[in-house]
Amino acid sequence: MSFNIALSGLNAAQKDLDVTSNNIANVNTTGFKESRAEFVDVYAASLLASGKTKVGDGVLTADVAQQFQQGSIQFTNNALDLAITGNGFYAVVPEIDSLETSYTRAGQFKLNDSNFVVNSAGEHLLGFPVNADGTSASVSLSTAEPIRIPTASGAPQKTSEVDIRMNLPAGDSYISNAPGNFDPDDPLTFNHSTSVTIFDSLGDSHVMTYYFVKDNPSTNPNEWLVFAGVDGKPIDLVDPAGGTTNPVGGTVSGPLSPTGVIGGRLIFDTSGDFVSQEPTLAEGGLVTRDFTNHLPNGADPAQTIQIDFNLDPLAPNPNEPTQFASNFEVTSLEQDGLAVGRLTGIDIGTDGLIRATYSNGTSEPLSRIALVNFANEQGLTQIGNTSWKESISSGEALAGEAGSGTYGTINSSALEQSNVNLTTELIDLISAQRNFQANSRALEVDNQLNQTILQIR
Repeated sequence: MSFNIALSGLNAAQKDLDVTSNNIANVNTTGFKESRAEFVDVYAASLLASGKTKVGDGVLTADVAQQFQQGSIQFTNNALDLAITGNGFYAVVPEIDSLETSYTRAGQFKLNDSNFVVNSAGEHLLGFPVNADGTSASVSLSTAEPIRIPTASGAPQKTSEVDIRMNLPAGDSYISNAPGNFDPDDPLTFNHSTSVTIFDSLGDSHVMTYYFVKDNPSTNPNEWLVFAGVDGKPIDLVDPAGGTTNPVGGTVSGPLSPTGVIGGRLIFDTSGDFVSQEPTLAEGGLVTRDFTNHLPNGADPAQTIQIDFNLDPLAPNPNEPTQFASNFEVTSLEQDGLAVGRLTGIDIGTDGLIRATYSNGTSEPLSRIALVNFANEQGLTQIGNTSWKESISSGEALAGEAGSGTYGTINSSALEQSNVNLTTELIDLISAQRNFQANSRALEVDNQLNQTILQIR
């Protein structure tokens, strides 16, 4: 019996050495979780045996238990290096259409030749689909899909509104015969001008210029005429409601100047406050006629642009134009169009939201990295490659968003190191070695006793 006891001790010591050596071997493995050999004693007794004199029958390895405490975080320069702080696992699949999901804490991800996010084994990282505002469309592992970074360009957006704030000098002189002699090619026929880059429906850029002409102070004091042109060609400013009165003078169908361009009128009070405009629009601006004669590149000719002066008829407003005794000054000139954008990078938030950024200044949510928890992490089945599979002991995989509930947060440009404490493992290695030596000595003594007995004559 003593032989078996010593032999079980040797087996246990060997198991302890194996586990400790494996921990030490993986001290630099990203996302690795150390294991611990757990032992129990063995007692075998019959129904009528005396429990007071029973000697144990050795030791047995009860479990090699994984330890899922947090590993240290190492920061990198790769946005696709991901580290989980707290609970949770990444979900990965070997193929795009595969349902064979495995789970890992190793966040060394990269793009493959099809722009899918994969790990070093080529397994695809799963994410939840998201809405346009970045919220998750579904938080279920059954709807999670491989994350792909698109190679397509950011779609262009045609300009529909220009917001302008400025000061028109109250002391400017009246240009005789205005607006009848207005000519955008002759700077002597207008007082001031300013320009902004706008975009058509194809993302092509154009220069839209606004011309301001001081009206006759003897008949229309504190009033200015405004005209517009695109790429040097005048464009009419009209009332989309269909009004027939031209605010500049005459009718919509009649020529207003040598160019025949239709303009608008800005009206200020004696304090320089912007009080009204013609035509009067509920939206607070002037609207261009369509771009039929200005877009030869095949873009949408029905495009119109509202020029918003932020009119507030109730009281002075800092967003409105002013007419003060000061220089001509444009304090804000913004438009809402976008050129064609090229992918310039990706950002990953602590909540796992992946957002693509484009060269035209826009960004677009792509997916949200799925995190998975288990009722019993130690029940997961190790399959190698720093990955685990769901088992009966672990319970079912429960998917969720990073930063919500018991799920940890995700750090981009960071990796979770192995949670192995090398100093502790080296001490355990010495202890396991001494244990092995002690059991070897017990086996040797048992052998000597047996030899002594066999030599009795």
